[in-house]
Amino acid sequence: MKNKLAKLKYMPNNFQIIEEGDHVVCAISKKIIPLENLNYWNVDKQEAYFSYIESSIKRDKEDI
Repeated sequence: MKNKLAKLKYMPNNFQIIEEGDHVVCAISKKIIPLENLNYWNVDKQEAYFSYIESSIKRDKEDI
């Protein structure tokens, strides 16, 4: 599955692969995140984030 976008269901401590692939895209920066490097996501919004920085940006925007 090289260079294929995966479709995931994000859960509190892990994720379930709905459609096979090797990466997802960050909801903030649009950077490609290889599944083996995916560590940050939002269960309620079902969004992936490249790093804690993008995750914080999203959280800070919602606090305004």
